[in-house]
Amino acid sequence: MTTSEPPPLTVVQPGGGRVGQLGDIGVHFKLWGEDTGGALAIVEHPFPVGALVAPHLHTREDEYSIVIEGEIGFRSGDREAVLGPGGYITKPRGELHAMWNAGAVPARMIEIITPAGFEHFFREVAELIAAGPAAAGQGGDLAERYGLKFGEPEWLPEIVERFKLTT
Repeated sequence: MTTSEPPPLTVVQPGGGRVGQLGDIGVHFKLWGEDTGGALAIVEHPFPVGALVAPHLHTREDEYSIVIEGEIGFRSGDREAVLGPGGYITKPRGELHAMWNAGAVPARMIEIITPAGFEHFFREVAELIAAGPAAAGQGGDLAERYGLKFGEPEWLPEIVERFKLTT
């Protein structure tokens, strides 16, 4: 009889994991691709009041979000939803999407990224921001390296005005 070692067990206690800033929103790293055999990564994003994640699309991964505090608005393609705690939404690759704090209190969501890998984009952005103004301009090819594209859709100004967002 051959015994094999069980797969590694990753434990992240409540409030645990590496933390960083991505501009208006934060990132709390929970599970890295290295923890899941590359299948997925999980991060949490706190959204202060007025925060907006600019419209963008992913070319390599899908995202699944679960709102756990406050209200977060989502626009993906021509569909829009505002979700409170317990709300789930899919954001498929190749579709322009944006997210924002849609309420008057801080909000937070869990983001599941599949396949894993994009969590390293968040890590690199957080490291550049933490490095301060001296590092400005060093991430010029970052979005391209991670297959991320930004857009300026015609619907954005109306959402910014309606939810009083900072841009």
